[in-house]
Amino acid sequence: MKHPWLVERPVSPWLPGGFSRKNKPSRTEKPVLDQEKCNSCQLCWIYCPDGVISREDGMVIDYRYCKGCGVCAVECPKGAITMIREGTA
Repeated sequence: MKHPWLVERPVSPWLPGGFSRKNKPSRTEKPVLDQEKCNSCQLCWIYCPDGVISREDGMVIDYRYCKGCGVCAVECPKGAITMIREGTA
């Protein structure tokens, strides 16, 4: 039997670090993706330590599991991902 995480996210090599659907990540900032700047290079998808970025229908961030570490924003060569304070947008 496959782990539920692998069934929902079969492409991601990462397992959630103790996360379940019941507990929400405690983050102060969240990444926001500007689709107009994004060239779909997929570096954010590759470097995301939690595997919360999806490549279907463009790049999409799953905020249910995002910890707000900012690795995606640092690795984005186009500056399409910016970190904003949680709850402001």
